[in-house]
Amino acid sequence: MLDSTRRRYGSPKTCHDGRCQTMQLVQLLHVLQRRRRRRRTAQRAVWVRPWIARRPDLGIYNRLLVELRNEDPRAFHNFMRMPPDMFDELVNRLTPRLTRPSTNCRPNLEPGLKVALTLRHLASGTTYMDMQYAWRVPHNTLSKVVREVCEAIVGEYLDELMTCPTTDAGWRHIADGWLQRWNFPHTIGAIDGKHVACKAPPNTASQYYNYKGYFSIILLALVSSDYMFLWEDESGCGAASDAQIYNSELRHGLEHGDITGWPHPDPLPNDTQDVPYLVGDDAFSLRTYLMKPYSSRNLSREECIFNYRLSRARRVVENAFGILANRFQVLLTTMQHHVDTVRLIVRACVLLHNLMQTRYPVLQNTLLDQQLQDGQMVPGEWRRGQILDDTVDVQAPNRASKAAKLQQNLIKH
Repeated sequence: MLDSTRRRYGSPKTCHDGRCQTMQLVQLLHVLQRRRRRRRTAQRAVWVRPWIARRPDLGIYNRLLVELRNEDPRAFHNFMRMPPDMFDELVNRLTPRLTRPSTNCRPNLEPGLKVALTLRHLASGTTYMDMQYAWRVPHNTLSKVVREVCEAIVGEYLDELMTCPTTDAGWRHIADGWLQRWNFPHTIGAIDGKHVACKAPPNTASQYYNYKGYFSIILLALVSSDYMFLWEDESGCGAASDAQIYNSELRHGLEHGDITGWPHPDPLPNDTQDVPYLVGDDAFSLRTYLMKPYSSRNLSREECIFNYRLSRARRVVENAFGILANRFQVLLTTMQHHVDTVRLIVRACVLLHNLMQTRYPVLQNTLLDQQLQDGQMVPGEWRRGQILDDTVDVQAPNRASKAAKLQQNLIKH
């Protein structure tokens, strides 16, 4: 305290016995204390702004959402990005985490209002400054509420909606889905990464500046055959590529074989040579546990068929990202949040996507790519809008191992 006072008001003149210096310091401390008392006792011009106090009568949550629920459930779904039944389930599950004890100050926001305004922010990407007038909630309160609700979503649903199997049978059940849906055997998931734009984090130089020319974090995800996110990692910085971000717990577990319950390599149908599991794309180097298309120009018929089958399987992760970004369009904006909040919002959006896929899987069928009987692909609705940028614009360097090339040829045949 004395040191800060000296820095602000200068060092007092010293006396031989030190009494003069002590008296001046005491006087300065008294001045500071009086100023603090005046600040504390200063009356607020307005305790609650009148237009905010009328929230129960005129706010979106108490008026518009009630009308949409009763008169037009389809419009409610479009506004909240989920049906009324799922919204009610979400509110009921999150209420214990969002309820705060009452105080003598302003009344607490009810959990349903917190969930509704958070979902609307995720669905539209509207800034807090714009949302505060329609919802009649101050922008600084909105910033706290959105983070609080996202933390509650992650805490409530993470173990339920994004837990990988722990048994051999569980992983093989996922692989059977790939064989039945996409005719690609020995596949656990399709892996890819996308950029999520954000404002420049302070004191990070070009760490978050990507090759597209803006600041971002990277969402790297492993997706199952039914567009569910099995694993995701949003810790990557924009300057990194898929292959750099891939240096994660997933790669470590695949290379060292320490993923719980991971199935051992076994033969393909009508064959005797063992083959591991996974599928990737051109962003990654070819490995025995990670396949990629043939890159040569003069492809044989068998290689073209292999590339077609692999691309059709890998397209699942692109569809999943497209559905995610078009459902929660905050991911398509340049997010103005702190970078930790950006990562939290991304994880909450992924969990809400998995919740939709679990409860209402048919709602996203119109968004997906469709394939006709003659093999022609019909683009889904998600491709007509803005989508997340990919993490690489060139193929990964050719660092494939001999064993991986042999396995690629084996699957081709």
